[in-house]
Amino acid sequence: MTAAHPADLVFVNGSVLTVDPGFTVASALAVADGVVTAVGDRSEVMAHAGPGTRIVDLRGGTLLPGINDAHLHGCAFGMTRPPLSLDLTHPAVRSIADVAGAVRAAAGRTPVGEWIIGHGWDPGFLQECAADPGRRPGRRDLDPVSPHHPVLLYSASGHATWVNSAALARAGVDRHTPVPSGAVIVADEAGEPSGLLYEGAQDLVHRVLPPPSPEEKADAIRATLATLARLGVTSYTEPGLGPGGDRLMRGALGQDVLGVYQDLLARGELTARVSALLLPTGMSGGAEEFVRALEGMRVGPGADPRRFAVLGVKVFADGIPLNKTSWMHEPYVSGGHGALCVGGHTDAERTAGLEEMIRYAHAAGLQVGVHATGDRCIDTVVDAFAAAAAAHPRPDARHYVIHGDFLTARSMRELAAHGFGVNMNPTIKWTVADIEEEYVGPRRAAYEWPYRDALDAGVLVTSGSDAPVTFPDWRQGIATMMLREAKGSGRVSGADQRIRLAEAVRTYTVDAAWQDFAESWKGSLEVGKVADLCVLGGDLRAADPHDIPRLPVVLTAVGGEIVHDELSG
Repeated sequence: MTAAHPADLVFVNGSVLTVDPGFTVASALAVADGVVTAVGDRSEVMAHAGPGTRIVDLRGGTLLPGINDAHLHGCAFGMTRPPLSLDLTHPAVRSIADVAGAVRAAAGRTPVGEWIIGHGWDPGFLQECAADPGRRPGRRDLDPVSPHHPVLLYSASGHATWVNSAALARAGVDRHTPVPSGAVIVADEAGEPSGLLYEGAQDLVHRVLPPPSPEEKADAIRATLATLARLGVTSYTEPGLGPGGDRLMRGALGQDVLGVYQDLLARGELTARVSALLLPTGMSGGAEEFVRALEGMRVGPGADPRRFAVLGVKVFADGIPLNKTSWMHEPYVSGGHGALCVGGHTDAERTAGLEEMIRYAHAAGLQVGVHATGDRCIDTVVDAFAAAAAAHPRPDARHYVIHGDFLTARSMRELAAHGFGVNMNPTIKWTVADIEEEYVGPRRAAYEWPYRDALDAGVLVTSGSDAPVTFPDWRQGIATMMLREAKGSGRVSGADQRIRLAEAVRTYTVDAAWQDFAESWKGSLEVGKVADLCVLGGDLRAADPHDIPRLPVVLTAVGGEIVHDELSG
């Protein structure tokens, strides 16, 4: 018997992973008017079909909720892809010599004096650096091939920039240039800038780049949306847009990007759901500057908050381990502990400033996501979350640690007790696992991103690619959470932190929806929830984890609207 309102879509002949509380697996699903209307076996779901219903044969494949990448820089990712930027990712380049060759070719087609921009180099995958851990790229590698062009090359991590002498001169950076706390201008043997800039020092050169136009930024987001549709990603968190990002990634995190997203929404071009965090200012300015900036950039509810919503604010607290700028309890292998990147002359002053930023944002009713990677930094951030909650009680704030590389047992207990979360990065784990030991030693390197311990402690864990730091392929993320294997060597890094398939899927679906305050209406395939769908051409549950990254995404839908389809015809 046909339902009163026939379905627009019915999926049959496969596995439907509902990701409900029991991780129920069905065999069919119906969609009408953009929502799930039936889940069950073929006979009961087909009762919802009518003459105009499209019957989608899953052919033994897997239907699961649309993927929610909980930390993805959408505009920045698009701007790092050709033609807006040279592709310097591995395996496109394998050595410093390859990078120099790409820059030489770009110099040959670029008018004299104009900037050459690239993205994606990773010292762990440059042959010269791999052969000699002390070798780092610098201006001397670029100067011979680009004497008449300023060159700026973003690292894969986004926490380091490699420039030539012309770029340093254009920016006025020399051996006497001061840097903010937590920032580094790497010096050569003569004490001159080597051409490597870490953390906040990058802004010294970024600020003199010509900004792309709003339409170029819109094109970058469109390119990202097209890529995500092919990957089955239907939601993502854009983590940090505002004046604090006006000079980061050529303004790809800037204030005007909020308007670009709103324009794309108005045009009906926003083919994924986007949750944004505000980035009020660079953290080196301290708490007073942060508060002033945040007061001046409140954003009201948008035209369709289920498609684009500003949920809170982002704070940068420290850097990353590969730059030795994560704030650690124990020293790095070669010495040093890193530091908070908040303004202040002492650890106590910087900690007080960070606490005030978090307290103010919490009291203002905002969700707070804090970039924190070092264990000492994470403990400090979580303490600040708890102190803010005690001073200004409010239900369900859902603050979270961004990255949480070296999350401690103490911080796990606090996060769980207060209903806070952590956003982890399995595809970064996959990428850096082979080289972290050089910086933090084998014990800490294996522990990094402790999924198993965090879940066992009751922490709400979400997963994100941090694109453009890594390619936003959640399938590789699932495989890494299950295997803990390194990209280069295949060596296992932290077997005791492996988690199961169902747990891994939740971090990309219903738990990521929790981070968005949206688990009541998205993130699982239950009747009444939006039909955000991802279809794999294979049985996800039966696949060897090593094979999961090769399972093809054959259909993607957002609110029942198909945005990627390889099953028709």
